[in-house]
This record gives sequence, structure tokens and C-alpha cells, in this order.
Amino acid sequence: QVQLVESGGGLVQPGGSLRLSCAASGFTLDRYGTGWFRQAPGKEREGVACISSADRSTNYADSVKGRFSISRDNAQNTVFLQINSLTPEDTAVYYCAVDAVPGRICPQFGSQTWTSWGRGTQVTVLS
Repeated sequence: QVQLVESGGGLVQPGGSLRLSCAASGFTLDRYGTGWFRQAPGKEREGVACISSADRSTNYADSVKGRFSISRDNAQNTVFLQINSLTPEDTAVYYCAVDAVPGRICPQFGSQTWTSWGRGTQVTVLS
């Protein structure tokens, strides 16, 4: 069964850090581009980071550049999102998803090829 499970969210003070995990089962995650997305209450879902399967290149939303870092650990079949210098505006449910097309550069965050969404992990930054 193909599945993605997010973990690592929590309640943090402004300026704090978290490391989110996206663990895959039922398939080899490294074959697919993996993206992190978030959705805050009352707002649309937005893409924040992705890592390609073709060359491990990364892409970030402007709002998180310099604060978020995405990486892979193939031995754990997991993609991580390190999030630093958190602000209340980062409060959201964070989801991971994979590109349905293997072996290519990450598609745009709005692409319809993102699939196998996890259930998400809540990040709350105190205000």
C-alpha cells in the first residue's frame, strides 16, 4: 500500500525550529519528486518546498527561502523539512506529496500531478 505519513509538528515559540518527516511505505520515495505543502486556517494550500528525484535539486516558495530546508534520507525512505526562525504566519497543517511522474525535476506546486497526500502534521507557532 502506497502511503506517506508526516510527523514532527508541534507547538513552538516564535524563532523556534522543527524538523518535519515524511515517511513513505509501499514504494521507493527517492524515485519521485517530493513536495511539502501547508494550509493555514481559512487559506488555500500552498507549496513550500520540493526536492527532485532527477538530480536532487530543490525549490522553495519565496516566503520560506533561507528558513526552510528539504532533504532526503534514502535509507529511511524519508524526506525531511527543517523549518527555522518560525513565525506565527507559519502556523498551518503541513502535508507531503509525491509527483506522480518519476525521475524528473519537481513540477510546479500547482501541478495536478502531486499525489499520495499524507494526512498532515500540525505546526503551531505561538503569537
